[in-house]
Amino acid sequence: QMQLVESGGGLVQAGDSLRLSCAASGRTISRSSMGWFRQAPGKEREFVAASSWTGRNTYYADSVKGRFTISRDNAKNTVYLQMNSLKPEDTAVYYCAATSRLESGSSYYTYYGDYDYWGQGTQVTVSS
Repeated sequence: QMQLVESGGGLVQAGDSLRLSCAASGRTISRSSMGWFRQAPGKEREFVAASSWTGRNTYYADSVKGRFTISRDNAKNTVYLQMNSLKPEDTAVYYCAATSRLESGSSYYTYYGDYDYWGQGTQVTVSS
């Protein structure tokens, strides 16, 4: 089993930056594809960003492309989401997710059903 704990959320103003962290325990993330999702009040959970286990392949939702960056430090068992130029529409609970399979070096996933482990989420609120 893998446990994921997100941190780094908070209340910021539009245009500010935040870096979310997702610390894993229980098993290594080094062969897992990792993803970030978010859920705003009254909305479905939506894909934000994903990374292959090598970190060489990443993918972003159009709404965050060019502003957010996913990265990972497998040695620290941690994944990050750098969020720049934040907008009020980025306000949501952000969740980290991991797959349990031994992934190929290029695999990443945008569908929440492909992920097996989830964190409890961290709130990001962006004021205008």
